[in-house]
Amino acid sequence: METLAVHGGERWPGPEGSVVFPIFQSTVYAVDPGTSYHDIPYLRLSSTPSQQYLHDKLAALEGAEAALATASGMAAVSSVLLSMMRAGDHLLAGDCLYGGTHDFLTSHAEELGWSYSFVDVHRPETWAAARTPRTKLFLAETMTNPLVRVGRLDEIAAFGRREGIVTVIDNTFATPVNFRPLSAGFDLCFHSATKYLGGHSDLVAGAIMGRADLIGQVRRTLNHYGGSLDPHAGFLLARGIKTLALRVRAHNENGMALAQFLAGHPQVAEVHYPGLAAHPDHAHAGTLLSGFGGMLSLRPRGGEAAAQAVLDSVRLAYPAVSLGGVETLITRPAITTHAGMKPADRERLGITDDLLRVSCGIEGQQDLIADFRQALDAV
Repeated sequence: METLAVHGGERWPGPEGSVVFPIFQSTVYAVDPGTSYHDIPYLRLSSTPSQQYLHDKLAALEGAEAALATASGMAAVSSVLLSMMRAGDHLLAGDCLYGGTHDFLTSHAEELGWSYSFVDVHRPETWAAARTPRTKLFLAETMTNPLVRVGRLDEIAAFGRREGIVTVIDNTFATPVNFRPLSAGFDLCFHSATKYLGGHSDLVAGAIMGRADLIGQVRRTLNHYGGSLDPHAGFLLARGIKTLALRVRAHNENGMALAQFLAGHPQVAEVHYPGLAAHPDHAHAGTLLSGFGGMLSLRPRGGEAAAQAVLDSVRLAYPAVSLGGVETLITRPAITTHAGMKPADRERLGITDDLLRVSCGIEGQQDLIADFRQALDAV
């Protein structure tokens, strides 16, 4: 993976002999006679040299036939759904989705004529009953946000193949370093590339990888909705990808070290991290994943006030939303990332008001642990 992240999709040599592929900022290019509309070299159509280069790199990263970059992670998931679903169609979705994805379904599916069923991704025996004759798609996440649950991913892929349903997975939390969805049998995977793929909290982008026929279908939809990625952001994304494997290794190590420390601290009531033996998904996650990632969540003893006190007391971890950057971030999902969900839905899923989500960066482990120790001691 280290070699693939650096060399996958590269042009050797690049234009004018460049080692680093340059930014093609032009929006419009000469068009050969007979070129079809969607193949015109034009920035909105995701067909410029910078975009084609990035697509090749993204495809190599996930071992995909084709890939597509988008203006954000939400542009990625919404483009997939708008491409695959028609009025009257039905989809299955994991019952603990990223807040933005959940909001998109609950706010727009009905007006688009779709129906959907939230299913427990840990209970394969329930999926067939939720399926209808109009079910077209199964949407899941490699690791859920913010409780870091790992569903029966291989069984989702098998269910989709057996039932003729397109399987789509959000691989943002795991990254292709820790999980390769397409190799596991999924048809499409997508990322909020703002997070680990970019890795430096300085760009917003999305990425979709998978079967060439499906990517072509999504690209045509994206062309009409206008969610293409700017060449400069694409340049930053390609640059970030080159260090992905090294960064994710550090995220994995820091996530495990901090989770183990928190699990043993008397001021902590719960820690959610699949690398811990006590995590409900630890056994099967260990067979699916190459690493357990840098994301974890915890509940300090003392309720909402204690959670806010920890948030106010950390000095190294930065209180902010988003994740996957080189710096450690901490937030309360109930009032940030999942604030759009109904309180009853949050409570049912375990996203309580006292839950803290931590995106471990690549700082020194002892420095990171020391920061949380002093914050918990302050509480």
